Amino acid sequence: MTDASLTAVAPAPANGAASANLVEVKNLVKYFPVRGGLLQRVVAWVQAVENVSFTVRRGETLGLVGESGCGKTTVGRTLLRLIPATKGEVLFDGRSVFTATPRELKALRRDMQIIFQDPFSSLDPRMPVGESIGEGLLVHGLTNRKERFEVVIQTLRKVGLEDYHARRYPHEFSGGQRQRIGIARALALRPKFIVCDEPVSALDVSIQAQVLNILNELQSEFDLTYLFIAHNLSVVEHIADRVAVMYLGKMVELAGRDELYRNPLHPYTQALMSAIPIPDPNLKRERIILKGDVPSPLRPPTGCRFHPRCPVALEHCAREEPAFREVSPDHFVACWRVE
Repeated sequence: MTDASLTAVAPAPANGAASANLVEVKNLVKYFPVRGGLLQRVVAWVQAVENVSFTVRRGETLGLVGESGCGKTTVGRTLLRLIPATKGEVLFDGRSVFTATPRELKALRRDMQIIFQDPFSSLDPRMPVGESIGEGLLVHGLTNRKERFEVVIQTLRKVGLEDYHARRYPHEFSGGQRQRIGIARALALRPKFIVCDEPVSALDVSIQAQVLNILNELQSEFDLTYLFIAHNLSVVEHIADRVAVMYLGKMVELAGRDELYRNPLHPYTQALMSAIPIPDPNLKRERIILKGDVPSPLRPPTGCRFHPRCPVALEHCAREEPAFREVSPDHFVACWRVE
């Protein structure tokens, strides 16, 4: 690969001293309208994300976990401005994402990429995968076709694919190979930050391990920062440095991986941890079975959103929402039970 092509895709360094936090999410809110009637007026709001705040440190992997429908994917797409936020603020490398002009946002897009959960639907079936991977390079100014092809080939090799795969179409690949293509497309621009939206949930266990190893290797080589969205806690334990837990659009706990898995404080986190399989038939873990269904985000419960299903709820939990606060160094939780 030529030096010129390497220079063309390298992101520009940020001005000033670098902060420890690459991404800062402050009081993020996202509501989706529900329309009805003859005039299709807004009759209700789906409260998908409600007042979520967290940071992603440079070079780390922050795992974001929770049940399906808790708002994980919405958080990932909203902070990238793929869908508009209702309220809140997101800073990337000190720059505001939501107030950026179209030109500024285009520059930010080079540094912020996403790996989608379903790689097949995110790839154009009429376009060879080499062109899909190189499309971002073309949009961001690498117009030299030869140099662009060299970057595509090098990126394919990084994710374990062969040069000739660049000329094939998405339907000619397996699910694991398509996910590698999705990783290659996100990696082509050499970003700083990648949102991994359940990248292994649809893959076989053996293929999951391969993809996770690729992500770890690429992070070490290119100094990447990940927001890793998943519902499989075993996968998150393998790859994450810190773990954030969401329930019904709210953040309920955030801590370092080892601390969270050793000492979960929120009752919802404890229930999730009790469901992790133990690879030893002689060991048993006491399961915490949650009663009832997840409430509708159209009409979330008052007070703590988890209290209708919480096995240790207090009367106070139904009346007032607990603050999301730091109870020990770098361990945050929103629960009245935690002193």
